[in-house]
Amino acid sequence: MNFLRTMPVEDILTRGERSGLVRRLTGKELVGFGIGIIIGTGVFTLAGIEAKDHAGPAVVLSFIIGGIVAALAALAYAELASSVPTAGSAYTYAYATLGELFAWIIGWDLLLEFALGAAVVSRSWSGYIANLLGLPQAWFGEDATVNVGAMLIIAALTAVAVIGIRESSWLTNALVVVKVAVCVLVIVAGLFFVNGANLDPFVPPAQPAESGSSVLEQPLVSALLGMEQSVYGFGGVLTAAAIVFFAYTGFEALANLGEETKRPRRDLPVGLLGSLIVCTLLYVLVAFVLAAMVDYQQIDEGAPLSAAFQSVGQPWVAALISLGAVTGLTSVMMVELVTIGRIGFAMSRDGLLPPKLSQVHPKWGTPHRMTIGGAVVIMLLAGFIPISELSDMVSIGALSGFLIVALAVPVLRRTKPDLHRPFRMPLSPVLPVITALACLYLMSNLDVVTWLRFAVWLALGLLIYFGYGRRHAHLGQRSGQPAED
Repeated sequence: MNFLRTMPVEDILTRGERSGLVRRLTGKELVGFGIGIIIGTGVFTLAGIEAKDHAGPAVVLSFIIGGIVAALAALAYAELASSVPTAGSAYTYAYATLGELFAWIIGWDLLLEFALGAAVVSRSWSGYIANLLGLPQAWFGEDATVNVGAMLIIAALTAVAVIGIRESSWLTNALVVVKVAVCVLVIVAGLFFVNGANLDPFVPPAQPAESGSSVLEQPLVSALLGMEQSVYGFGGVLTAAAIVFFAYTGFEALANLGEETKRPRRDLPVGLLGSLIVCTLLYVLVAFVLAAMVDYQQIDEGAPLSAAFQSVGQPWVAALISLGAVTGLTSVMMVELVTIGRIGFAMSRDGLLPPKLSQVHPKWGTPHRMTIGGAVVIMLLAGFIPISELSDMVSIGALSGFLIVALAVPVLRRTKPDLHRPFRMPLSPVLPVITALACLYLMSNLDVVTWLRFAVWLALGLLIYFGYGRRHAHLGQRSGQPAED
């Protein structure tokens, strides 16, 4: 049972002080990082798609529900991040509370979430930049044999991520200013074109889904209970909530920057909660404006916001939205590349991945090997594989991590009651358990094929862990346990 061994919190804190990573970030810069990774595909595409396909104008409620679940998870992250400020976030928290195997699973899930997320976003970026600048679709379009645009943007942003965390922060914050300004423009300009008739009924009556859908395309909970799949109604609102949760994923990336933050015990909760509050407010207002401007059945799924302003004779706003989409997606990729480097760094430092991946660049102070290695994988995915159908994998990877983090809060309070906690999640253990159940429920609303792909990814991860990680883990070597049973 040595795969259930836990890492002492004292060792995690001591190790973080001599990691070689440079503490340069402030709470303000963390908020910028958070907004940088959260606002992206969700605000520019998902609001329109889910309004048309599942929720109608009540997609506003879907964003509120998703935001509430994300906020609960952020409270758990804030407590653990302020108590154990380290690279690795949920992976490290699980290592300290639930055991090595659970830590590996979460680390493996996080690598999946951010790698696929960066690949999907890079392909979206390639399409937007092609439309904005009139670039050849044969190199930049979704139907390109090799999506050169997606590969080039990942390569360029990887160079920035390797050069330094402060440079990454500067670029991210500059892009954040642009896309937040565009979101505010959408809200203010859109209010002049609100049509109350488009909001009635706010929750369209439930109706059966189109026939011919495979059981693999049904939500897991519907398939297990033999329920008839439907759209709209409150069930449609919940289905949309599970899907638009994709829009909130990424804020957990901030917890990976604990060893690069000047005052992590104070600034990490500020960054986590501050960025999520700002993004939730923007999401809800943009979704409301979109639903009020256009009949939900007529929403353009390809570019819903741009098309909405085109339909009311405001092409200049539509052009600015395209610019905001390009900058927004760029900042998302920037933070995802930084995060992959830190997660792999933490896992390698513990011996679960090869040790060379945890080497820090002597000049730039970044985990350059892991960042570059992760970028190569992302470039291959983005360049050669149409992976839009895998976007739900990002949500299921994030939700599984949130579930573990929520459970880790009461476990760590019980095992380490004297640990200094600058921020405390209220109403523990009740609220953490509610958070875990909410995450599990949203996961159950993802389709069966997503769960099957997730199971395959987990199986591959377990093979690597039992074949390499468990035998090379530093924790087992320090405790005198044999390398192999």
